[in-house]
Amino acid sequence: MFDKGNEPKNMTRRTALERGVGVAALGAASAFASAVSNAPAASATAHAPRGDVPTARTEALPREVGGIRIPRSEVAQRAAAFARNESSVTLFNHVMRTYLFGCVLFDQRGVHYDREIAFVASILHDLGMVEKYRSPNERFELDGADVAQQFLRKQRMPADRVEVVWDAIALHTNRPIALRKRPEIAMVSVGSGLDFAGNELEKIPSEILDDILDAFPREGFKKNAVDTMLSLCRTKPMSVLMHPFAEVGRRHLPDFAVPTVEDVLLAAPFDE
Repeated sequence: MFDKGNEPKNMTRRTALERGVGVAALGAASAFASAVSNAPAASATAHAPRGDVPTARTEALPREVGGIRIPRSEVAQRAAAFARNESSVTLFNHVMRTYLFGCVLFDQRGVHYDREIAFVASILHDLGMVEKYRSPNERFELDGADVAQQFLRKQRMPADRVEVVWDAIALHTNRPIALRKRPEIAMVSVGSGLDFAGNELEKIPSEILDDILDAFPREGFKKNAVDTMLSLCRTKPMSVLMHPFAEVGRRHLPDFAVPTVEDVLLAAPFDE
């Protein structure tokens, strides 16, 4: 894989394959979440999060939206403060809508879930989009999961709960797998997929939808999400190998050389 600072501009797919690019697991989801961060980049390498995030930043959060309660535990407040401090308004509003939409759908189904875990996983799920936390070559989902894990360990969240959050973030773009996991993991995928692609939007009562969008408006989400996907394709192209974002790169970037799954198969070192 490439370090984004050394990515050759005229790299071909053959060159990429000959460099022995590692193949990531194919995870084409019917809906996947992404968001934008306009926060300035600190460096090309992911930074460990600070553990001393003040709780005061969460005071502006409502206690509930559309009848959905927002957790007020210390770890939930600190996670919200951390996400808000590190994210653009567009990104923060997206992760809040992810939690709220997931809750509405799962409450309708009568599913029992841990609200604190669902909230923390939702609020931290897209930190891998923030330039400051992007590793040179990992998928953004893994970058976000790792940042959340480091942060929550510093908050002394129990290890078994941190593990659920990590899984929820790492799997949130892979809906078929996430839906087979425990509810808090599935909720992040379902909630973010609704906000990204409108999946199951018809199941959200109109008055609740209005409340959610009033509290956390979209703020140009579509354009910013596309811009962020293209940024990932440009700066760390091998992170989107066999990832849905690669199709965005192929459509918009003339020199985008990331191999397709067919290219990877045909380049395998076997006679047939």
